[in-house]
Amino acid sequence: MKMLSPDGQLSVQLEADQGRLYYSVMLDGQEMLEKSPLGLQTHLGDLSSGLRLVDQQARQIDERYEEPKIKKRSVHYQANEHSFTFENNDKLKLELIFQVSNNNVAFRYGIPQSGEPANAIIHQELSGFDFPDVTTTFLTPQATPMIGWMKTKPSYEEEYVPDEPMGTPSKYGVGYTFPALFHVGDRGWVLVSETGVGSLYCGAKLSEGTADGLYQIAFPEEGENNGLGSTQPALNLPGYTPWRTLTVGKDLKPIVETTIAFDVVKPLYEPTQDYQFGRSTWSWLLWQDNSINFEDQQKFIDLSADMGWEFALVDNWWDTKIGHDKVEELVAYGKEKNVGICLWYNSNGFWNDAPQGPKNRMNTSVARKKEMAWMQRIGVKGIKVDFFGGDKQQTMQLYEDILSDANDHGLVVIFHGCTLPRGWERMYPNFVGSEAVLASENLIFTQHANDTEAYNATLHPFIRNAVGSMDFGPVLLNKRHNRENNGGTIRKTSETFQLATAILFQTPVQNFGVTPNNLSEYPNFVIDFMKEVPTTWDETVFIDGYPGKYVVLARRHGDTWYIAGINAETEAKNLSVSLPMLSEGQAVLYSDDHQLNPKQNQVKVVKDKQFKLTLQPNGAAIVVGK
Repeated sequence: MKMLSPDGQLSVQLEADQGRLYYSVMLDGQEMLEKSPLGLQTHLGDLSSGLRLVDQQARQIDERYEEPKIKKRSVHYQANEHSFTFENNDKLKLELIFQVSNNNVAFRYGIPQSGEPANAIIHQELSGFDFPDVTTTFLTPQATPMIGWMKTKPSYEEEYVPDEPMGTPSKYGVGYTFPALFHVGDRGWVLVSETGVGSLYCGAKLSEGTADGLYQIAFPEEGENNGLGSTQPALNLPGYTPWRTLTVGKDLKPIVETTIAFDVVKPLYEPTQDYQFGRSTWSWLLWQDNSINFEDQQKFIDLSADMGWEFALVDNWWDTKIGHDKVEELVAYGKEKNVGICLWYNSNGFWNDAPQGPKNRMNTSVARKKEMAWMQRIGVKGIKVDFFGGDKQQTMQLYEDILSDANDHGLVVIFHGCTLPRGWERMYPNFVGSEAVLASENLIFTQHANDTEAYNATLHPFIRNAVGSMDFGPVLLNKRHNRENNGGTIRKTSETFQLATAILFQTPVQNFGVTPNNLSEYPNFVIDFMKEVPTTWDETVFIDGYPGKYVVLARRHGDTWYIAGINAETEAKNLSVSLPMLSEGQAVLYSDDHQLNPKQNQVKVVKDKQFKLTLQPNGAAIVVGK
């Protein structure tokens, strides 16, 4: 049974071999995924063997949707859908649905209700991804439960290993987090992930790989959520699993530009208001816990006002170091300055030992709704909820409950210390983004993070940020990462590099690392750039790059294009790139001199002529034009 993409270049072959299901994927005649297993094992029976086809249907999908929070506002999704119904020897049915679009494959399972049972516990999902021998991997390991600071892992904050041989044991021995990037030799690339995970299923991961390239879906570890709750998801019947997705390309362009995580899901509720997104100051990042006081928060509200930014984030401990009454004053002060206030919360419950408050406000419905009603009354714009406990189904339900209740009270939501967002920008209209990455706070904590900052930054557009909004907290202009800019860890990247991350890292609310002293330390053009840079994008185009080495990416907001390139290699990179999106005329180029000092120049754009960019090591270049 062969399924084709609308352009006919991508094909999926489904076959039944002695009652077991397998699929394989070809791109333009090249095998990208070898014969890979499918099927479920449930408490109702085995839906992975003894299967025979009893029905099949096909339809064409041609849909358009708008989503301002992702890399491309207006999406036209075209795919060929094939639904197959199989039956095992006990007459138990399994539905298998594939959607094949240009450069993307998505599949999921359905279990109809047959007789009295109205639910199914999924013991195991056999879905696998068996890659050809020529493949190398770009993977980040899943952490074992209840390790790390105050037992807050897994939190999707581990390091990537580039171009690693398949079957290499993961750091912790429990597999790999989504998304996962595979380089299939000279044939191309495959990005594997999942989407559509809400309260009705657990978050999954990839198993340890075999030496011959088979990775399979694996459920959470027993110890997550402090050992409470089941690792095995349960479906109410009829029910569907989340979508497993593969983005397949001869080069990296489809990987970076894919919208498949959002194409196959639908909004779960209507927004209660027209949510606004934008730029935010964040005192805690560089000034840390000591900045959580009324006076310092006023300084950062003033900074947001001076920059023309929309928000200021008040981080942990505000409940005891500032207090609810004084926070009301801060919110009122922000209103006078046209700056909205967002507040930090601990997710709490039984799953971590993190001491920061406010505690016990987000983990139960009664407390959560009371707190959110207070925030709505005083005019708080959003919340950041931190320190979650894993990927079990009950944790996914907590994420959804927080989002749903926040929508009822007109609040946008950011998650930290958390799981990967899986289609959530479209599913939940007030969801902004998730950390789920080794983010900027680590630049303050360790010199190693600074030494490897450029390397990590060149990975994210191809992997983590390719499938969901990433709340990284970019643009740290301090040369030294402490309050006085005179001690602590040392930034190795240029100021232009830092500006470029505002473009490369996509999320609709950016919590920037700019501090008040930066306004007088740099040329006006550096600060003016940060005053003007947007956080929502109408279009994203991959230009050039290789994960872990360098990347050049273009994003459009309105009629203005921002093209950003960064370099993680040890030598300067001289690139000639095609920028057909720019009209002939003048553009602004931000770059570095040989000492990594920032420069700004007017440059001429000649239509259909290659544009020359020089990226210094740990440096960047940015072109802004129309």
